[in-house]
Amino acid sequence: MELSQNKLGDKEANPLNNLEEWEDDLLQRYPDPDSIATAKKTEEYRTYDENTKDHVREFYRINHTYQTYEFVQEKRNNYLKFDKKEMPIWDAFQFLNQLVDDSDPDTDLDQFQHLLQTSEAIRRDGHPDWMVLVGLMHDMGKVLCLFGEPQWAVVGDTFPVGCAFSDKIVYSEFFKNNPDYTNPKYNTKLGVYEEGCGLRNVTMSWGHDEYVYHMLKGRIPEGGLYMLRYHSFYSWHREGQYDYLLDDHDREMLKWVELFNPYDLYSKNPEPPDWTKLRPYYEDLVAKYMPATLKF
Repeated sequence: MELSQNKLGDKEANPLNNLEEWEDDLLQRYPDPDSIATAKKTEEYRTYDENTKDHVREFYRINHTYQTYEFVQEKRNNYLKFDKKEMPIWDAFQFLNQLVDDSDPDTDLDQFQHLLQTSEAIRRDGHPDWMVLVGLMHDMGKVLCLFGEPQWAVVGDTFPVGCAFSDKIVYSEFFKNNPDYTNPKYNTKLGVYEEGCGLRNVTMSWGHDEYVYHMLKGRIPEGGLYMLRYHSFYSWHREGQYDYLLDDHDREMLKWVELFNPYDLYSKNPEPPDWTKLRPYYEDLVAKYMPATLKF
């Protein structure tokens, strides 16, 4: 049975006050003294009080309980048809901004500002324009929330399903509540996979990473697709887990994921980008790689 937000209840489905709390948690859990953090030192990025930490912990309790192999297959079958809505990409960015909590004073701009700050930091360092596009598009998959998906099925660290969960995944203790944890089909080291099968043959937990990967598949180079698909797979690219599932191609592509993540984590600063000046560049960039309208 598919677990919906309504069946879980609003409080259980959405324990975070807003989606930015998960991104804040990343800054605390994965510090990286990188020059990308121009606004302040990495250790000064938004820190949590005890109440906020409880929200994040509760988020992962729910995420780890309900992200099962069967659940992910249901979501893939539902959303990868891209038959829910169609709109111009710039309308989609405005659509995405609806996700920001109404209590935030910068509600109308925060999400798009984050994307612009990420892409501008990438552009400033002279990376290829397709990587700049990755910065602009990497959170587009969060529109899943606007189709009724709970936050735990949209954001959060991602991980393979269909095999044993690594104890290096954040809050791994909550996997004991997941039905797959005791299912002999899924709870062994390899589960439903073969050793060295490659990540392209591994089913990841459902969220915005997988969704936006399929949205841009065939439009940008392979390195960019790995950035999109695995930027939240921290137990792999930060903790070195699941090596037995990788093939040589995955190991070669890891460098692209590691290159992208500091831009995502540390490009935020209080100064909003000047969209008036940036707009011509990004309109040309999007037109180069993307269709006039996007299907969701």
